[in-house]
Amino acid sequence: MAIKATIFKAHLQIADMDRHYYQNHALTLARHPSETDERMMVRLLAFALHAHEYLEFGQGMTDDAEADLWQKDLTGAIALWIDVGTPDEKLIRKACGRANEVVVYGYGGRTVQMWFEQNKAQFERQKNLTIVNLPVESTRNLTRLAQRTMALQCTIQDGQVWLSNDRESAEVTRTVLHAPQPR
Repeated sequence: MAIKATIFKAHLQIADMDRHYYQNHALTLARHPSETDERMMVRLLAFALHAHEYLEFGQGMTDDAEADLWQKDLTGAIALWIDVGTPDEKLIRKACGRANEVVVYGYGGRTVQMWFEQNKAQFERQKNLTIVNLPVESTRNLTRLAQRTMALQCTIQDGQVWLSNDRESAEVTRTVLHAPQPR
């Protein structure tokens, strides 16, 4: 018998002063049995960083044809595709062909840097791809906030990100490894 996903509920208050986005979101996250709290919290962080009324969680962990998060327009076209971790370069290339914008949030320390260096030439060909590395300290701090029921506040200002609950806070630093060239 297959193990079912664990359901997490998050009430997320976002104050993104960089994008002038101020909203509350009631989110349900299904954590796949093979997914860690760290990966789930990176997905939640990605949601906060790109929050939009049409942004939703996908089945990226179990279905290569879907993103971990994506935003579709009213016609069903994919405006934004977000993956977490170090996905196969071929999957990223396919996502870049299907979506207007693709963002990958890598985490896990040296593994991300090695993955990026190994695939750098292929990534540079993609004109709509952004790759962001999240340091181990940041993602481990996020993991401390993981609970089955969460009430979190996310503040984004001048590129700095803080995620907190009523007891503790985690600052998240980001390093952009690859970004589209300005036109």
